[in-house]
Amino acid sequence: QVHLVESGGGLVQPGGSLRLSCHASGVVFRFVTMNWYRQAPGKERELVASINAADGTTNYTESVKGRFTISRDNVRRIVSLQLNSLKPDDTAVYSCNTRYSGRNFWGQGTQVTVSS
Repeated sequence: QVHLVESGGGLVQPGGSLRLSCHASGVVFRFVTMNWYRQAPGKERELVASINAADGTTNYTESVKGRFTISRDNVRRIVSLQLNSLKPDDTAVYSCNTRYSGRNFWGQGTQVTVSS
């Protein structure tokens, strides 16, 4: 069974930084694309960033380009999301995700709140 566990959320002031991590088990980590999603209150879930399994290619939603960085450690089976220059609009529950054997798997989510 695939198990994803996020950590690293919290409360930060506008302009601040956070680093989110997601540890994966039950999956051959180096073969799967890993994603970070977020969902703000009253809004649909949004794909924030992805990192490819084959070559580490990354993709970001337009609103976070230049501020967020996704990375992966295939030995430790961790995908991380560095959040810089945070804005109040970044406030959301952030969840990591992967698709494996035809199924989507999700972590429990971690809250990021950007507020002064």
